[in-house]
Amino acid sequence: MFDNLLFDLQLVASGISNGAFYALLSLGLAVIFGMLNVINFAHGAQFMMGAFAAWLLSSKLGIGYWPALIIAPLIVGAFGVVMEKTMISRLYKLDHLYGLLLTFGCALVIEGLFRNEFGSSGQRYPTPPEFQNLDLEFGDFFMPGYRVWVLVAGTAVCLGTWLVIEKTKVGSYLRAATEKPQLVQAFGINVPRMMTLTYGAGVALAALAGVLAAPVYSVHPGMGASFIITVFAVVVIGGMGSILGSIVTGFLLGFVQGVTDVVYSEASQTVVFVIMAIVLLTRPAGLFGRA
Repeated sequence: MFDNLLFDLQLVASGISNGAFYALLSLGLAVIFGMLNVINFAHGAQFMMGAFAAWLLSSKLGIGYWPALIIAPLIVGAFGVVMEKTMISRLYKLDHLYGLLLTFGCALVIEGLFRNEFGSSGQRYPTPPEFQNLDLEFGDFFMPGYRVWVLVAGTAVCLGTWLVIEKTKVGSYLRAATEKPQLVQAFGINVPRMMTLTYGAGVALAALAGVLAAPVYSVHPGMGASFIITVFAVVVIGGMGSILGSIVTGFLLGFVQGVTDVVYSEASQTVVFVIMAIVLLTRPAGLFGRA
């Protein structure tokens, strides 16, 4: 019975580490929607691009995991800046539906290009050797050291992003620019450049999650599509545009999925959407959102 309990705890711990990916991805979505009012459906494809960037840096250039944690998000973030400048910036004054359709189309194009170039089969990205001796073992309980790192790194990045947006002068400028852009512009702040960099930062967060995910999941063109629907549910439950809501809800739903996997594993993939339906019926703005 004790061994079964440890195995159940292992499933819950795995669910919480998955919650770190949910939190990071939903954080990028919340930053882009909260600051720019754009529903970025290309977020899953940008997550996939981060994983592929890390794999290409390793397989083609021999660049290891740690430099890739910085280089890959910068590369994909720069792609996001170009995307914002050429397409997204034209939609700020239009209905949200236009942004959703545009980014959805971009996601299909990006995934199609990667599938045409690399095929649909997954590419293996090895776990960094530094984590091989850091596994947590206690009886039947086992949690890979890399999963622990993902949990710690994801939590640190989420809290750091929240502090920057909520507690710094830069964050106050960003929040003000979403509500009174003309007033902020009058103080000599380049609002269009700020919005471009904000979109690039949100995309870079998705790419960072992709680099962290590369050693855990197979790197393939469809890996973002398998995450993005759940991540959108996380954002809706937390409250569209709520930074704190996305972080808390991401980790919480990862925990709920882990517990559901123990109690009734068949429902572990649908429990998120059941919770989303309940939240939308009782609190349409989300747990942390404003009506």
